[in-house]
Amino acid sequence: MSKIGTTFKSFPKVFWVSNTMELFERWAWYGFYMAFALYLVNSSDTGALGFSAGQKGIIMGTGSMLLYFLPLFTGAIADRVGYKKVLLLSYTMYVSGYWMVSTFNSFSLVFAAYIYLAFAGALFKPIISAMISKTTNKDNASIGFGIFYMMINIGGFIGPFIAGAIYQKSWDWVFYLSMITISINYLFVLLLFKEPGRELIENKEPLLQVFGQALKNIWVTLQNFKYVLFLIIMIAFWTAFNQLYYAFPVFVDDWVDTTLFYDALHSIWPWLAEAIGDNGTISAVTIGSFDAFFIIVFQIWISGIVMRYKPLNAMMSGIFILAIGVGMMFAFQNIWFILIGVLTFSIGEMASSPKFTEYVGSIAPADKKALYMGTSFLPIAAGHQLAGFVSGDLYDNAAGKITLLQNEIAKRGLEIQQISDSFSKNDYWNKAMQLTGMNDVELTNYLWNNYNPAKIWILYSGIAMGAVVALFIYDRFILKSESK
Repeated sequence: MSKIGTTFKSFPKVFWVSNTMELFERWAWYGFYMAFALYLVNSSDTGALGFSAGQKGIIMGTGSMLLYFLPLFTGAIADRVGYKKVLLLSYTMYVSGYWMVSTFNSFSLVFAAYIYLAFAGALFKPIISAMISKTTNKDNASIGFGIFYMMINIGGFIGPFIAGAIYQKSWDWVFYLSMITISINYLFVLLLFKEPGRELIENKEPLLQVFGQALKNIWVTLQNFKYVLFLIIMIAFWTAFNQLYYAFPVFVDDWVDTTLFYDALHSIWPWLAEAIGDNGTISAVTIGSFDAFFIIVFQIWISGIVMRYKPLNAMMSGIFILAIGVGMMFAFQNIWFILIGVLTFSIGEMASSPKFTEYVGSIAPADKKALYMGTSFLPIAAGHQLAGFVSGDLYDNAAGKITLLQNEIAKRGLEIQQISDSFSKNDYWNKAMQLTGMNDVELTNYLWNNYNPAKIWILYSGIAMGAVVALFIYDRFILKSESK
């Protein structure tokens, strides 16, 4: 039997059950999440909510920040109550949360529903990571976590790929699909899941005391100046990275004609183009799913290249490549350049993101590795909050299609009633076409050429490049000066 085959057989059944639950959870989450920005801001007469970009940024940024901050505490809840009970609670909150987000239509209620949904994710996230750790050893951990990462990306590809094909027909089905997919995990946790290695402890400390200790541990970890500086720098990386979910789907939906991609795909696989396309186009959500697809295809190859380099050098190179990719994703209307941009972005992600975790583990003192790994989620959380900010009003004023149109209408001295519950964004656009005498394509291209929404790439790519420069200074001056 081959070494790989022997390694695969060394994993217990619960390892594969945990990985399968991760796949379905990511399928459900990313199928919703990649489309969420569009659901928040698209015209209300399409079944979306018609919110402003600023409101979208607040909802996505705050909720996603909590998703990555709360596991610092929810892991303690799972350890006390038991993984199976917390998983069942998480899945129930997921199902009800997806339903609430799809049903509510006011800003405050959707905001509250998304925070509730983020709490469901925060309950789930530390459990599965812990299960992978508990069911692997020093001999098979590398392959075990590689399988885990692969499951994340398989789910991250399938979910948006399907959601992108169905949201243009009905937004409801995006949420139904996520509810159905996460519900499959009930079967795994009830019939097949068995938690290993957790001992029930009598006379447990009060939960508030456990939370207090968690905060104290965070404070102790953050006394390391070099580590804190590194985390602050990485906030910029995660801010740029998250534009894949926050701004990219909106940008493609507003400005990019995807018919060339549809036609090319139709000439090769007509059935696939017709299955995922709509009216001769491929949706922005499906385009975004190719990031995960490229990771599935190329991750092992990229990992083999970057493993030869120090984590900081690999991160700098990866973030530099990601900066080029994110620039291409927002600089063009041509779908082929954008797909190359997504590929470049994914290469940068593959080179930098795993090295982030490796670097944190390498600099952590032997007796504080768990604490350091826990606080490594802080820049991810902060990056989500800032990503919401720079994809909100800042994005809208520079590249928001309706906002730029409103500026043009005011400039021409024309009058159109304000967007409201009874007068949607599409109504405004159609009225503007009538008043300017341009069709949809002509008006879109006029705004593109005269207002240059592509300039938003400078902000997003610049944030990523700022992280590269800061890491270079950190490596050459902060680390080297202290090592002398």
